[in-house]
Amino acid sequence: MNTAAAGRRVRVAVVGAGFGGLGVAIALKRAGHHEFVVLDKAPGIGGVWRDNTYPGAACDVPASLYSYSFGPRYPWSRRYAPQAEILDYLRSCVAAHGLGPHLRLGEEVVEAVFDEERLLWRLRTAGGETIEADVFVAACGQLSRPVVPRIPGAERFTGRAFHSARWDHGHALRGRRVAVVGTGASALQIVPAIADEVAHLTVFQRSAPYVVPKWDRALPTSRQLPRLVRDARHKAARLGWWLFNESLVSGLTRRWPTVGLTRRGSEAQLSKQLTDPALRERLTPTTAIGCKRVGISSTYYPALQRPDVTLVTEPITEITETAIRTADGVRHEVDTIVYATGFATTDFLGPLRVRGRRGAELSQLWSEGARAHLGMTVPGFPNLFLVYGPHTNIGAGSAVYMIESQVRYIKAAVLELAKGNRAYLEVRPEAAEAFDAEMTRRTRRSVWATCTSWYRHPSGRVTNNWPGQTAEYRRRTARLDLSHFRPALPRQRRP
Repeated sequence: MNTAAAGRRVRVAVVGAGFGGLGVAIALKRAGHHEFVVLDKAPGIGGVWRDNTYPGAACDVPASLYSYSFGPRYPWSRRYAPQAEILDYLRSCVAAHGLGPHLRLGEEVVEAVFDEERLLWRLRTAGGETIEADVFVAACGQLSRPVVPRIPGAERFTGRAFHSARWDHGHALRGRRVAVVGTGASALQIVPAIADEVAHLTVFQRSAPYVVPKWDRALPTSRQLPRLVRDARHKAARLGWWLFNESLVSGLTRRWPTVGLTRRGSEAQLSKQLTDPALRERLTPTTAIGCKRVGISSTYYPALQRPDVTLVTEPITEITETAIRTADGVRHEVDTIVYATGFATTDFLGPLRVRGRRGAELSQLWSEGARAHLGMTVPGFPNLFLVYGPHTNIGAGSAVYMIESQVRYIKAAVLELAKGNRAYLEVRPEAAEAFDAEMTRRTRRSVWATCTSWYRHPSGRVTNNWPGQTAEYRRRTARLDLSHFRPALPRQRRP
């Protein structure tokens, strides 16, 4: 039965065509709801997997778990899928679910305003077009806006400089002196991938990350296994990796001894792969394990031992025309700088201006850190739903699993509105405040509160991570609890 068609017409505008936005679109389509559009400022779908095309780019979560549970099944070549395969997987999802006609790519939404008289959202694009929708879904993600640090003299550099998420494929690295600034997840993949190619590689480290082995391997091709066997293996692998990651979460959220498993894995790899005691000491983390993202790589440490690779741990003080100078006065001559320096993760909606009731601007309400009930709804912003919003990232596991929980919740909200019994859905302030107080209390005792990382807002609040297991979040979002929302009896909407 076409559930949506049983009630009133509900138009949905989704901003963002990554895992979150496409997941919402697929869920609506499968529920028989076709009144939606997906907008993205880029000319293609994929989000972070469209943007991050640097050498060695791959997921650090097994593909069996970092994918939609509703398929389609994809013939992954490796346990940890490379970027190109993940992007192709998302394209296959678009094709399999007939999303093409709903996509409006290359259209940046710069403002979204809730019209209280007409009970709808007006979205304005950079091109000046206005799009009206009953429901506004912001699926902008947490890793979509690259950050380049402000370093004195950077504008004087005469070589080529770019962020890892904006890789310049027209700039050949062979024979060049290359600097990689940063040692996060992207750098751990870039450094081993380009070490063979460049003349010399200099890696600038602010703090040493924990790095655990990457248990990667090639997977049997579809021709090697019957479909039933392949699907069974996929489901078993998905369940196994989910249970494994769930077992690690309490070590981060409650600082239980289970975190010792990760520590031992990191220490063992550090000891086994690094023969130089001085280098090993500089690569030994000093922060609490898990307070920053744990790296997954079996090739990063060996790359740093190469004679043509230098690890620099002194702080950068300035950039000259041809070099990077550090606090010890040393000039490191380079002709290419790669900033593997992460993203503006705590901005969430970034430059998109969102105004709700009485002109309230969301960015101002979030000046001390973003907050939303279940990471999705905000008081004063009716029929606004966030995907991968505050407190929905995880320290261990798959963000896609969390996104699916939100997708199901948002689909239920759209179908509830389609019944015509409510004019809108707006979370009650007391429900949102209670949830925020819970998140503040629980994240304060987590390991994420012990150091500065992309999980924390400059105010000090941990705004990004869910302080529990993904199973808890799935349970709490499994049903649209209407008691969390303001009463909103239907009334005749103005055309």
